[in-house]
Amino acid sequence: MTDYFFLIPVALALGAIALGAFMWSLRSGQYDDLAGAAERILFQNRDGPDDTT
Repeated sequence: MTDYFFLIPVALALGAIALGAFMWSLRSGQYDDLAGAAERILFQNRDGPDDTT
């Protein structure tokens, strides 16, 4: 029973940290362009040298 007095505050603190990290990521714009990342993977990267000889 005395373990709960230790585990409950630890669980609440970890939940508050996770909520704070999620709120920070929302404010910093991490989820602004969800469609762009999904479409960007479909196109070939043309920044490097050509492979054709």
